[in-house]
Amino acid sequence: QVQLVESGGGSVQAGGSLRLSCAASGYTLSSTCMGWFRQAPGKEREGVANMYHVYRDGDSSYYAESVKGRFTISQDNAKNTVYLQMNSLKPEDSAMYYCAARRAATCWRSSLLSTEYDYWGQGTQVTVSS
Repeated sequence: QVQLVESGGGSVQAGGSLRLSCAASGYTLSSTCMGWFRQAPGKEREGVANMYHVYRDGDSSYYAESVKGRFTISQDNAKNTVYLQMNSLKPEDSAMYYCAARRAATCWRSSLLSTEYDYWGQGTQVTVSS
């Protein structure tokens, strides 16, 4: 049974940092590619960051413009865990954050479309105060 469990959310002041973790179980993380999404109250879920596999070049990552240069996605296959390091946080980053996995068949390209992801975690709340 595939399970994704996020942790690391919390409340911080603007300019602060948080690192979110997503522990995967029931499958091998390296057989999929991972993404992070967020959803604020009254807004649609938006893709924040994802990893994908570039033939012969290895893993690569892609970010939404709103977080580029501030957030970093990374993955530890030995721990079956994916991370989202969030720096220089802003109040507009406040949301429920979700990790998600999509099957290997689509991992040759980047995707921040939630409809392309097959497995989801339950979310972890991030609140940034001004």
